[in-house]
Amino acid sequence: MSILSDKMSVTSDAQAPSNLSSWVDPTMDSTRGTETPKDPEKGYIALLGWSVNAIKAAQNFDRRYVVVAPNWAADFCEANKIPFIPWDFLRLNDRSMEIAQVLKDKGVDVAIPLFEETVEWSGAINSVLMDKPHMYGQSILFRDKALMKRRAQLGGIRVGIFEEAHEKEDIVRFMKRVNQTLLKLDGDPDDPIHVKAFDKAGCLGHRMIRKIEEIDQIPAEEYPLLMESHLDGWEFAVEAWIHDGKIKFLNISEYVTLGYSVFVPATAELESWRNAITKQIEKLIKTFDIQFGLIHPEYFVTADGEMYFGEIAYRPPGFKAFELIERAYGFSAYQASMLVFDPKSTKQEVDDFFPKEVVDAKGYAGCFGVYPRRRVVSKLEMPKETTEHPYFESHELIAPTEEVVPDRSAFGTHWGLVFFFGDDPIKMRDLLKAQEELDFYV
Repeated sequence: MSILSDKMSVTSDAQAPSNLSSWVDPTMDSTRGTETPKDPEKGYIALLGWSVNAIKAAQNFDRRYVVVAPNWAADFCEANKIPFIPWDFLRLNDRSMEIAQVLKDKGVDVAIPLFEETVEWSGAINSVLMDKPHMYGQSILFRDKALMKRRAQLGGIRVGIFEEAHEKEDIVRFMKRVNQTLLKLDGDPDDPIHVKAFDKAGCLGHRMIRKIEEIDQIPAEEYPLLMESHLDGWEFAVEAWIHDGKIKFLNISEYVTLGYSVFVPATAELESWRNAITKQIEKLIKTFDIQFGLIHPEYFVTADGEMYFGEIAYRPPGFKAFELIERAYGFSAYQASMLVFDPKSTKQEVDDFFPKEVVDAKGYAGCFGVYPRRRVVSKLEMPKETTEHPYFESHELIAPTEEVVPDRSAFGTHWGLVFFFGDDPIKMRDLLKAQEELDFYV
C-alpha cells in the first residue's frame, strides 16, 4: 500500500494527543464540532497547498475535502481533525503521478491549486481525475510566462514586446533593440524594460531595468528570465470565476502602487472600463480554452485607451485579495473557487452563489504591504496616522527578528499587510498611497 494512503488523516471526534495540543486552533469548525455536513452527491475536492483560510472555508462548505500539503502540516492537521495527505510539491520524479492515482482511488473529483507552485500539479492531477490529457499542457501555459504570452498573441490579444533571456548579454541586446525601435538617440534616457522569473508568482523576481548597468545586479541563479518592454498605463488585476466557459463573477482589483497596495471594488473611473475588460476576459477564456476555475489576469490600460495583457494566474492572487473580496461582498472567494471547480456543481447553484458586482458590495476593502524604510530597525511601531484612521481595521505585522534590514531583491517581499475598510474609494486610494510615506518599523 502507498505510504501516502497510510498517512491519510481522517476527521474524527477523538481528542488530539497531548503532544499535539499546542497545534489546536480553537477557531476551526472541525475542533469546535460545528463543521458543515458534507453532501456526498456533490464534489470531493483536493486543496493543493497550504492556506488556513481555505481550510476554514472548506469546513464551512458542503463539499468533502482533503488537504494535500508538505509533511510539515501533518501535526496541525491531525490536531485539528483535518483530512490530510502529505506531498512534496518541489520534488519531480517518476513517482510524481502517484498523488493523482491516490486521489482518484479515494474518489476525489478535482484538485484546486492554492498557490503558484501547485498549478502544474493541479493540471497533471486533473488530467487524470477528469480523463482530459490537455489539462496538463494547459497548466504549463499558466506557469510559463513566455508561453502564456505567445498563446495570448495567437488569440489576437495585445501584449508588449517580450523575449527570453538566458544570460546577461541577452538582456543588453533586448534593451538596446527596444530603445532603437523607440527611435532613441545617443544621450536620450533609455526606456525601461522589465525582467521577470518565468514561473514565480506576483512580484517575485520582478525587476525594472532603467540603465544597462543595472543588469549586472541580477544574480546568475535567476536566469532564465522573461524580458518585457515597459507599458505606460494603468495596471490592474481581475479575479474571474468561470463555470462552463462563462464568467460568473468578475472583480476588478485596483492597484494603487504595484507591489504595495490594492483595494476592491475599483473606483468608478476604473469600473467604467468593465465592459471592455469583460470582453478581454472572454477572449482570454476562449484563447486558453478555460472551462472552469478561477483566473487572475493582470492588464494595462494605456493613455489612448488600448488594453494590454500582462499575465494570467490560475490560482488565488496575492495580497490577500480573496479576503478583501470577502470583506467587501460577504461571500467566501475560496468557496466560490470550490464551487466553480467542482464538476458536480449545477449552473443554478453557481448562479445563486454570487452577488452582483459592485452594486452588492458593502464597502471598499484595501490592504497595504509594509516594507521597512530604514536600514536599521529595532521595533514595530504602528503610526497613529494609520491606526487612528476610521478605515483602519487590522494588521498582521510582527516585531523584527533582526535589526539590519536585508537589501531588497528586485521588487522585494513585504513584511506584512495592513487592512482597511471604508465607504469611499477615493479616500481608500489616497489612504493607501499615504502609507508609503510612513515608518512602521523604527
